[in-house]
Amino acid sequence: MIEVWNVIILRPAMNGLIAISGALPHAVEFGLAIILFTLVVRLVLTPVTIKQTQSTKSMQELQPKMKELQKKYAKNKQKLQQETMKLYKEAGVNPVGCMWPMLIQFPVWIALYQSIIKTLATTPENLLDLAQHLYASDTIARAIPVNSSFLWLDLGQPDTTMILAILVGGTMFVQQKMTTPPAADPRQASTNQMMLMMMPLMFGLFTIMFPAGLPLFWLISNLIGIGTQYVVGGGWGYLRRGSSTAIAKTS
Repeated sequence: MIEVWNVIILRPAMNGLIAISGALPHAVEFGLAIILFTLVVRLVLTPVTIKQTQSTKSMQELQPKMKELQKKYAKNKQKLQQETMKLYKEAGVNPVGCMWPMLIQFPVWIALYQSIIKTLATTPENLLDLAQHLYASDTIARAIPVNSSFLWLDLGQPDTTMILAILVGGTMFVQQKMTTPPAADPRQASTNQMMLMMMPLMFGLFTIMFPAGLPLFWLISNLIGIGTQYVVGGGWGYLRRGSSTAIAKTS
């Protein structure tokens, strides 16, 4: 299983990063390579991301009908569930469609984390392990060792300045806020509010724990996600709407 992971996920990601960095100026090679790698990943995932954005928008448009069903079947949870699924089916909406881009990217995050650790080898043992994963290519051989410095960051170490953590958490909050409609139900509103705060805080905490190369990937991915949502979703969504206005529209 480990060898399958190495062959299919880890080695292509690692060698791709090294090959890209070898074609860039040495002063910023590995940082720019991570940014370009992120762009490639998001480009490949563009159809899925667009579908996610459209699904989110469709879910928002169904809120008035959802509220009607909740009132009508408030005492019959089983019937409410059946009618809700029927409504989703008629509207062509997949309620879990918004999760697919995150799930698809998760293996990429793991591979990128391992790639950064292994590529920025600082000991003879790490260099030996790195050599076992490299493709036989002059381009890749010339790119080793890579430069871990990028802007104020050492990509192989966590960012102790907290700047990257703030940027990652802030962009994640904006991206979530754009697509999270305020709920009329107090319990749902409380859950939404908790998720809006917990996810950015959690990834901000991860940022100060993991090598800075991985949060750099998250930051660029968040920025691309915000741009995609703005274009496909038709603006800033619920980021600029007041709670009372949004609730009124779903009433």
